[in-house]
Amino acid sequence: MKKVAAEVYRDIDFTRAKRGAVTKADPGKTKISIRLDNRILDHFRAVVDAAGGGNYQTLINDALLAFIQQKSMLEAVRQVVREEVAGTRHGARKPARARRDALLA
Repeated sequence: MKKVAAEVYRDIDFTRAKRGAVTKADPGKTKISIRLDNRILDHFRAVVDAAGGGNYQTLINDALLAFIQQKSMLEAVRQVVREEVAGTRHGARKPARARRDALLA
């Protein structure tokens, strides 16, 4: 086979070029690489397509954040229920609203 020489780009000046991403990441965000099931990617990409555009990675981030918030809310409710049950057993009850507000603060 004949070896083909790389085309020379004489009209492009790379002397001030920088390596790395073209745009900086938002503060509070970290670039990572993970492996996700194709079904997950297909779902989020389909949601973006149905909405007429957007970023499927942002939707995945929002779904993970919603899961974390839901889990923390569930733990707060469980804690209030535990205290209510324990309070009724021992006859001493604190106002549920004050405990709930303290847990959610």
